[in-house]
Amino acid sequence: MQRIATAPGLPGAVGPFSQAVVANGFVFASGQIPAGQGGLDDQPEDFEGQVRRTLENLRSVLAEAGSGLEHVVKCNGYLTAPEQLGPYNRLYAEFFGEHRPARTTVCVSLWGVALEIDCVAVVP
Repeated sequence: MQRIATAPGLPGAVGPFSQAVVANGFVFASGQIPAGQGGLDDQPEDFEGQVRRTLENLRSVLAEAGSGLEHVVKCNGYLTAPEQLGPYNRLYAEFFGEHRPARTTVCVSLWGVALEIDCVAVVP
């Protein structure tokens, strides 16, 4: 089993967990948020920028684990308002293209961020 504490270019985990764990040919990525290297104070102001940053962070974690968005089999999205679904879907489709992993998206209350995304991917 391989634990990825922090992918290069991303802020460290905000708690006692790994950003991803690789086990039995899969990578289990922890929830990624729109924070940049400066942490929660380093987020894009607009929601679309936050979605883009979150998906870029997820892509970085997957790359560090030897995988990529094209290998995602299940994705979970957590939004904070129902009206975010349209912009979220547009950017999600931009990043995933014709590769369409299984997905769950829910509206929840989060701490200091507008969204969070986690996933399970295959390590080729």
